[in-house]
Amino acid sequence: MSDLNACTFCCASHSAFAAAQLPAGMPLVEQVRRDLDAAPVEAKLRALLRIAGAVQRSGREVTTELVEAARAEGATDLEIHDAVLIAAAFCMYNRYVDGLGTLAPADPTGYTRAAAHIVAHGYGAR
Repeated sequence: MSDLNACTFCCASHSAFAAAQLPAGMPLVEQVRRDLDAAPVEAKLRALLRIAGAVQRSGREVTTELVEAARAEGATDLEIHDAVLIAAAFCMYNRYVDGLGTLAPADPTGYTRAAAHIVAHGYGAR
């Protein structure tokens, strides 16, 4: 979502966090960002990400067809609801972060280090 919103800080930090928890790591994250249709992810996740992408463009782009496609892949109404809610919230968060002029380092090392720390110790640990 943050990639679609062109929010450098959020995209880099959340990509690093996702990669730190996936066996395939950053290559999979980058593949999903680059080409969702070709990425080796479960069909249900792909359908939910399509809904999230629609929310990013406009809430009105969440069509009955997108919802039915997600349901056909096993998504529950709660999962569809959460995909819409999270995508909408991230649109706001990304604009908030960019609107405050948040520093977004270009070097991915800092994001990777922070993600590893969060995975190991949680968000509240220092």
